[in-house]
Amino acid sequence: MTVLAAQRGDAIAMHELLDEITPYVQRLCGPIALHDAADATQETLMVVLRRLNTLREPAALFGWVRMISIREAVRVARSASRAMPADLPDLPAADDVELATDITDVLRRLAPEQRAVLVLRDIEGFSEERAAELLRIPTGTVRSRLFRARRNFRKAWLTERTTS
Repeated sequence: MTVLAAQRGDAIAMHELLDEITPYVQRLCGPIALHDAADATQETLMVVLRRLNTLREPAALFGWVRMISIREAVRVARSASRAMPADLPDLPAADDVELATDITDVLRRLAPEQRAVLVLRDIEGFSEERAAELLRIPTGTVRSRLFRARRNFRKAWLTERTTS
């Protein structure tokens, strides 16, 4: 197994492991860290490599990587000070070429903590309890952040669509 070989120091296995997890890390870091997603991805991969020997159960690799990714993405986004919390319309058709740009612009208006909760709940599909575990915050905090994030996203989406 690649994880065990990488833990033993096999350089080829480490490269294979990075090739396997990098797209997943990018998918998690992107909506949270936005323009700093590449930095968050790199930071996550560095933490994974440094701490790989602490992973006790190789089958839990993706869950372990998910926790690190979310924490690093929030940390990078917070330190970049690019979050512009704003009090955040009807979704366009799925084939709308501007949709991805519009969503990114709207997400940028949310605090990193709100983006993290949205990613875990609405993109990854985790329960509030699981999101709370991953973010190391109380379930009530997840609920309140999720409520504010969704409300703010809707408001910003409406603003974006009416001014476009």
